[in-house]
Amino acid sequence: MVTSVVRERHFTNANGGHYMARTVDNLVAEIHSLPDVQKLRLVDTILEDLDRPDPEIDRIWAEEARNRLATYKAGRVSKVPYETVMGRTHLIVCPYESF
Repeated sequence: MVTSVVRERHFTNANGGHYMARTVDNLVAEIHSLPDVQKLRLVDTILEDLDRPDPEIDRIWAEEARNRLATYKAGRVSKVPYETVMGRTHLIVCPYESF
C-alpha cells in the first residue's frame, strides 16, 4: 500500500478563490468506494491528462531516431531478422507459453 506524503495545504485557484486540497489518502478512500465503471473513467481521465505532448521529448526522440538510422545506414549495427526479433519478443511477453 502506498502511503501518502501529500498534506493538506491551502491553494488559490485561477479565480482567486481559496480552497483546501484533499490529501491523497482521502482521494484513495473515495476511489475505493466507486463502482468499477467510474474507476475506469477516472483512470482514463488521469492517463489522458498525463499524456500531453512534450516538444522537448519529441525533439530528443527525433534526434535518437536520426542517429539510429545513420548508424544503420553506415553498417555499424548488426541486422536481426524480423522473425528472430518477434520470437524474442514473444518469449519476453509470454515466457511460459509455448507455440
